[in-house]
Amino acid sequence: MTRTHSRCLALGGVAALALLAVPALAQAQTGAQTDTAALEARIAQLEAQLAALKSEVQTAGATQTARNQALAQDIIRIEQRPAPAPAAPPPAAPADGFRIGANTLKFGGFIKADYMASNYSGGDPANGDALRDFYLPGSIPVGGADEGTAADFNARQTRFWLTTDGMIGGRKVGTRIEMDFQVLPGTGDQRTTSPSTPALRRAFVTVDNWLFGQEWTNFQNLSVLPDTADYVGASEGTAFARQVQVRYTRGPLSISVENPETTVTPYLAAARIVADDNVLPDLTARYAVVRPWGEASVAGLLRQLKYQTTGTGAIDSSTVGWGLSAAAKFKVGEKDDLRLMLTGGEGIGRYVGLNFANDAVLTATGDLEAIGLIAGLASYRHVWSPQWRSNLTWSAQSVDNDRALVGLGVNKFAQSVRANLIWTPIPAMDVGAELMFGERELESGASGDMTRLQVFAKYGF
Repeated sequence: MTRTHSRCLALGGVAALALLAVPALAQAQTGAQTDTAALEARIAQLEAQLAALKSEVQTAGATQTARNQALAQDIIRIEQRPAPAPAAPPPAAPADGFRIGANTLKFGGFIKADYMASNYSGGDPANGDALRDFYLPGSIPVGGADEGTAADFNARQTRFWLTTDGMIGGRKVGTRIEMDFQVLPGTGDQRTTSPSTPALRRAFVTVDNWLFGQEWTNFQNLSVLPDTADYVGASEGTAFARQVQVRYTRGPLSISVENPETTVTPYLAAARIVADDNVLPDLTARYAVVRPWGEASVAGLLRQLKYQTTGTGAIDSSTVGWGLSAAAKFKVGEKDDLRLMLTGGEGIGRYVGLNFANDAVLTATGDLEAIGLIAGLASYRHVWSPQWRSNLTWSAQSVDNDRALVGLGVNKFAQSVRANLIWTPIPAMDVGAELMFGERELESGASGDMTRLQVFAKYGF
């Protein structure tokens, strides 16, 4: 009950009591002289109060009605107000690949342009020689004259790849095809179109834990390769090969059988015979671990070395080659790292240093004797800021030749040192410069060296 209604009831009660009291008051004064004027005045007063009360009640009612009407209008306006538009959904993330049947297909690669200014102490390599595109320690000229600095421009390290991933028949299946323009020179020269021919790098399929096709050798640890401007970088000390294989990986252990190939040094001749007479594939095993401090691996290689000829002075000989390689990458602080690799063995020349040494040498009687070597690298990577980084790398290989068999014209030792500064102005793009010095020594003691400044720009997609 409102305050106005309470007041109205109270005043109404007072008025009723007053009216009821009039007859009783008249009876009580029957015998006496009634003051008519006073009574009439009292009645007039009560009538005035009732009139005022009626007016107040009417005013209160009108006010409440107005309030109710205003409230009703507010409710109508709220109900008729249009609903707010739904919030715009966040922009969709760019698709990572696209679907073809049960496979997700992705395309990627990078564009890389290089400028190299090189000086060779022992003679200038011919135009088109692979040494003019990347560091090939076994090709450093020895015995010639310094012809001054040679400049080379190329974009042959440009690379592209295509991958697929999917579930096929309840199996996880993936493929990769990767090509570049680094090895095959093309059909023209730099006078006109500077052509380069695409060359196959990797082509394999994986089914669950199995890999079939051409891939990096299981004897190699890719994570330890230095961050260099050059194609391979620390070539002399690096286990490096890509070849067809069948590999099985389970957890940290991987085992593979790989394409066999034997390179042979003829008796007392500084030459190379590439034999294709192997019967057994090369066998590798690698165990790798990843820990908070970094990662490490140890790998083993066991292989057959075989060479066979026909006709006069026919040769049919084979022997065993073996090798071990340990590699590690240690975190230094939050962003820096130290990368190390040490490889050694006998009969593993084509797996190390881009075949700086051959696998075996022929004796005077036509037998094969494995050639021993030891090689290693060390590289320190320092990150100056999110956009700037540098690398300092040293690499070397020493070959244990039997001079009585190989003569004095074969490779004995090679080493190189390089330092670079790389800038990343935008994501996926690197611009950098690298200065390197490399040298090669023969068993005779003759040597040659090269100094190279390489400037590059690379964008990955």
